[in-house]
Amino acid sequence: MPYTPGLVAKEADPSLPQAKPRSASSRLDWLSYVTIAILLVVLYYRVAVKLVYDWYTIPDYSHGFLVPFFAAFLIWDKRKVLKATPIKQTWSGIALVVFSIMVLILGVYGVELFTARISFILLMTGLIATFFGWAMVRELRFPLLVLVLAIPFPAILFNRITFPLQLFASRIASQILPLLGVPVLLEGNVIELPVMKLEVAEACSGIRSLMSLFTLAVFYGYFLERTTSRRVILALASIPIAITANVARIVGTGLCVQYWDPDKALGFFHEFSGWVMFVVSLACLYLVHRAMRLISPVKAKLS
Repeated sequence: MPYTPGLVAKEADPSLPQAKPRSASSRLDWLSYVTIAILLVVLYYRVAVKLVYDWYTIPDYSHGFLVPFFAAFLIWDKRKVLKATPIKQTWSGIALVVFSIMVLILGVYGVELFTARISFILLMTGLIATFFGWAMVRELRFPLLVLVLAIPFPAILFNRITFPLQLFASRIASQILPLLGVPVLLEGNVIELPVMKLEVAEACSGIRSLMSLFTLAVFYGYFLERTTSRRVILALASIPIAITANVARIVGTGLCVQYWDPDKALGFFHEFSGWVMFVVSLACLYLVHRAMRLISPVKAKLS
């Protein structure tokens, strides 16, 4: 029989390993991811609906609508780094997945919203570690931590923060008002003016502006700074800025009560001054950033 090159080329050596079709493997991977996504929706859709409702109804956490979009942007911004990160699946992430589900069950049946909500972040961390490896978790740690900003504090912790802020703001405002010619008598979180009593309620504790300003400071630091230390300084600087702005708002309300109209001071001025002081707080955050640049200029990278 004569030598036929075409026939020889078509014959395969049975001793060589046969390559698996990549399309079938890819479809199987996507099927597992879709299945997990569906299970996550089933587990967390009630928790997610209540969380969005809290963002809408609780002014202290209205910034929560921005956090998921920012976290998604962080992942997109690191897409090249994530593609270059080696995928190393590990069974060690299963332990965190099981723990997260236990935390979810504890939160749902214990009627503790914070526990149920924080379990989602823990579960996502465990799933990422299981399917992609701990190296991927390290690359995604900042987007995962950012999601915590969208979760309202538990009531017991929230009250431990707001009440000291109420007392602190009341005390500082009661010390400033006499310097401006307004005699006061302080009783806890109630500032007694000659005209009327001014109560520094929970809504006036400054926690609303503090949480919103801190979140925006995290966003601001990420976009305009490249070093972690500077970002942390900006985020921490938002705390005294927000507290100072709230004290200034209370002092302004007291002055309006004394020298203008109590009804207008506690109505239009009180609401409008909240927006004004928040804008002023943003301006102060920008000034802190500029001062950081002047004190410690950013070193240019050598090409």
